Amino acid sequence: MIHLYTTTSCVSCRKAKAWLEEHQIDYIERNLSYEPITEDEIKNILSMTEKGTDEIISTRSKIPQNLNIEIDALSLQGLYDLIKNHPFILKRPIIIQDRKIMQIGYKEEEIRAFIPRKLRTFTMTEQEVIGNH
Repeated sequence: MIHLYTTTSCVSCRKAKAWLEEHQIDYIERNLSYEPITEDEIKNILSMTEKGTDEIISTRSKIPQNLNIEIDALSLQGLYDLIKNHPFILKRPIIIQDRKIMQIGYKEEEIRAFIPRKLRTFTMTEQEVIGNH
């Protein structure tokens, strides 16, 4: 199952939702504006990154500056608490499928990874047939 972490005012989140719906892919949405993210969810997201906080913390966010916090100086617990208390510090959307595939942000060329394999194969085969005629 796909989990989609969004916020209300996020344009990229709306694009991701529209793309999933257009491709008839089921998902569970968690709007962080109304449903707080849990520490376990944060741990799961971090565990799926290659570059740690650089992948998930928005560099455009003014939260660290306003709170006079240096992200890299935080303990893990401090980071979890910061994200739980200020979820808008996260890049969005965050799309996770079965703890195997994760995408941060909306990238149209990468979101295709969430199309089920058999459907991707069918679509590719169909395109090859059309291309040969």
